[in-house]
Amino acid sequence: MSLRILVVEDEAMVALLMEDLLTDLGHEVTAMAARLPEALAMAGEAQIDFAILDVNLAGSASFPVSDVLAARGVPHVFATGYGSAGIGPPYSERIILHKPVRIAELNRAIQAASTA
Repeated sequence: MSLRILVVEDEAMVALLMEDLLTDLGHEVTAMAARLPEALAMAGEAQIDFAILDVNLAGSASFPVSDVLAARGVPHVFATGYGSAGIGPPYSERIILHKPVRIAELNRAIQAASTA
């Protein structure tokens, strides 16, 4: 099943790689954001089925974006290059992708979060 996905990532090259991986999996990236205000707006308004959130957006945590998505019932995962140590409750209950993201891990994370 093809999903409409929001990618929140402040590194342009990582965002493009994520888009390529998602396209290879048959999904469509319908929205991208690199900064917290933009991500919050898209999380609240975009027609999406799923989201991938970089934990650190240019020094700002993406946890408020997670809150908006959760309120809308949109499944999402976090992506981080720093490991899960900096992600406390209640966000630590979300699936966490470790950068660099591999396509098989991404696919498993999407399936697991979408069926949770």
